[in-house]
Amino acid sequence: SYEARKFGIHSAMPSVTAYRLCPNAVFMRPRFDKYREVSSQLREIFYEYTSLVEPLSLDEAFVDVTENHKGMSSATLIARELKQKIFQRTSGLTSSAGVSFNKFLAKVASDIKKPDGITVITPDMADGFIDRLPIRKFFGDGKVTEEKMLSLGIKTGADLKQYNREQLIQIFGKSGRYFYDISHGFDNRPVEPNRIRKSIGKETTFPED
Repeated sequence: SYEARKFGIHSAMPSVTAYRLCPNAVFMRPRFDKYREVSSQLREIFYEYTSLVEPLSLDEAFVDVTENHKGMSSATLIARELKQKIFQRTSGLTSSAGVSFNKFLAKVASDIKKPDGITVITPDMADGFIDRLPIRKFFGDGKVTEEKMLSLGIKTGADLKQYNREQLIQIFGKSGRYFYDISHGFDNRPVEPNRIRKSIGKETTFPED
């Protein structure tokens, strides 16, 4: 929960570590059937506006509303409607939305005003927003890559822009091209409603470390 995060607890952390950080924490058994049920409700709401829905997880998705079933011209107004419908149909579930002209910026924007807000990044705002964006906030930047960037003095999008495409490819391999593009606000990836699953995760918790 957001309250637990104040103690340093975060997603994917082992429960034993979370308990050490906050001995008074209340642990609740997950209800995956309920998560799937609500996830299905969210998808139904998205599909009322467009068939271009690309799920990222049970509770997150890219939604391309450039052409939409409602004939609406404002993605921001659509985002507000989506939030209202989610709240009404799930009996009070809040949601956050990121509205922008590409997937990278929309994803980053969606994380800014959690758990209940809308962040809009227009084309004329993009350069300034990316320049100030900490490297750890870059979608697709894992911990190892972040550490490598920090070791090179790359702390923000503005720092990343100091490197040309060839330099970034040399340092980060094929990911270098992606980092160059997004640091300049370029992301032409389409929303893919039929994206093929590339991996399946499974984990086991043992009684002892």
